[in-house]
Amino acid sequence: MNISDIKNQERVINELIGFIRKVLVEPEISDIAKRIAREHINDDSADAIIAEQLSATTNVKIPAKHSDADKLFLKVLKDVIKDEKALY
Repeated sequence: MNISDIKNQERVINELIGFIRKVLVEPEISDIAKRIAREHINDDSADAIIAEQLSATTNVKIPAKHSDADKLFLKVLKDVIKDEKALY
């Protein structure tokens, strides 16, 4: 693993730590994010739509050009919703 890979992983971890802090301070973000994901998980461009609506309704800001941390968060969010649906 080279230095740039390590720096990128460090940046992703720091972004995710910042996000987790926001959710712990404002736990309603989790409910809002899951509601938005449920509504749009099957849409074309679901990641973009979910990110845009989450940015518009919470203090979580996901830019149009998603970082690796943004992509990872959106993947985990969609996985949670898929798991939720599988339980029903």
